[in-house]
Amino acid sequence: MTRMTVLPIVTHPAEVLEQPCEKVLTFDKSLRKLLDDMYDTMIEADGVGLAAPQIGKAIQVAIVDIDDEHGTVEMINPVIMELSQEEEMEVEGCLSFPGVYGEVQRPILCTIQAQDRKGRHYQLTTSGFMARAIMHEIDHLNGVLFTSKISRYVDEEELGEME
Repeated sequence: MTRMTVLPIVTHPAEVLEQPCEKVLTFDKSLRKLLDDMYDTMIEADGVGLAAPQIGKAIQVAIVDIDDEHGTVEMINPVIMELSQEEEMEVEGCLSFPGVYGEVQRPILCTIQAQDRKGRHYQLTTSGFMARAIMHEIDHLNGVLFTSKISRYVDEEELGEME
C-alpha cells in the first residue's frame, strides 16, 4: 500500500500564487509522485482541484476531481484551446483562500490541450462545474487568482443557504 502524503497548502498572500508557472519538461518518477501527493492533499483538504503553486511549486501541473463519475483529470502544461461564448455566474472557493467565496463569471464550455503524467498529449472538452474547476486551476498556473474575478463576495452563511 502506498503511503499517503499530504502537503501543506500555500495560502494567500504568497508570491508563488501570483506568478506564471514554468512548463514541465521532464516526465519522471518525481512528477508521478508529485501528482499522487497533490491528489492526496486535495482529497484531505476536501477540494475539487489543486494546482502546483498551491503547494509551493511554480510548475504547470494541476489536477481536478469533482466526483467519482468524471474521474481525476491530471493536466500538465495545459492550454485553453476554446471557450464557449455562453457564460454563467457561480460561486467559487479556493484552498489557498480559506473561508473566501465569491461569484465568478466563466464560460460554460471549455476545451483544453494538455499532457498526462507520461507526457502524452490529449485534448479534453468539458462543461459545467468540471469546466469551471479546470479553468480555475489553469488560472492558478498563469498566476491569476479567482479573487481578481469575483463580482460579489458570499459569506459562509449565505453559501450554506445556497446549498
